[in-house]
Amino acid sequence: MDLRVGDVVEVRGEAEILATLDDRGELDGLPFMPEMLRFCGKQMTVHKVAHKLCDTQTRTGLRKMDRAVHLTGARCDGSAHGGCQTACSMYWKEAWLKKVAADAAPSAGDARLLPLLEINTRRPPGDDGGERYSCQATELLRAAPTCLPVRSMGQYVDDVRSGNVGALRTLHALLIGIFNRAQEVSKRVLPPWLRLKEGRRWGFLKPALRGKTPSTLLDLQPGELVRVRSKADILATLNEHMLNRGLGFEEEMAAYCGTVTRVHARIDRCIDERTGEMLTMKTPCVTLEDVVCKGLHSLNCPREFVPFWREIWLERITT
Repeated sequence: MDLRVGDVVEVRGEAEILATLDDRGELDGLPFMPEMLRFCGKQMTVHKVAHKLCDTQTRTGLRKMDRAVHLTGARCDGSAHGGCQTACSMYWKEAWLKKVAADAAPSAGDARLLPLLEINTRRPPGDDGGERYSCQATELLRAAPTCLPVRSMGQYVDDVRSGNVGALRTLHALLIGIFNRAQEVSKRVLPPWLRLKEGRRWGFLKPALRGKTPSTLLDLQPGELVRVRSKADILATLNEHMLNRGLGFEEEMAAYCGTVTRVHARIDRCIDERTGEMLTMKTPCVTLEDVVCKGLHSLNCPREFVPFWREIWLERITT
């Protein structure tokens, strides 16, 4: 379909989508999830062309995805997956979409589709007998099995041609990617005294703690106005693995330090992408309005994760 950012498409009807799925409710290893059914028959805009994605399960870098896009406003609400609150931007295969036709008839429903999708939202129970989930995020390594190295120049052409990002932004991300790979090599082959900034990634975030990390309870609620604390303040709450109470802080998040925004939601559960286990937050965290991972430090990955924020990284603004 040669889709680009800004193109208007219509999500096909249930019967048409069912015809593209195997007995696992998947196309090319990518599940069509129950949360996607509410968009059937609707006209939507292409937000990003999902020709690649960052591997957050095994940390192998980028993976190549074929014929898929992200649509504006189409994030998973977790309703069929135990109320997971990760709010992933869902993947839409081109086979599930069609170009808009003014005289198109309403899309037909199919009573067989929902049961198929619901059955396949579950994996076999874990060793502890606990429930395990299956979703697009847990199956991405099957849907995108091919690694995409930094030197694969075609991806940068696709970034610009698709409208995902501009040429300067692409060059910026490429230079960061090359620098980070060089830093990784330096940590393997150079003695510590020869490494630039101790071999740290671009942004040079250096945590200040070892061992147990602190927490603060602000009881922030959706709609409240907050300011993201400075990098120095946040680094003072992180251990040597860049974690606070098990939750990571990354370079993409540091770009929001000092900004003012509102709390979008309180988070208490999310699915572990590697195991499918539902994780329950022991220490409160929140998401922020219009704050997503822009992908600059991951070669312009278009997934646009919604970062989780510890309350100790924020300060309430009172008016």
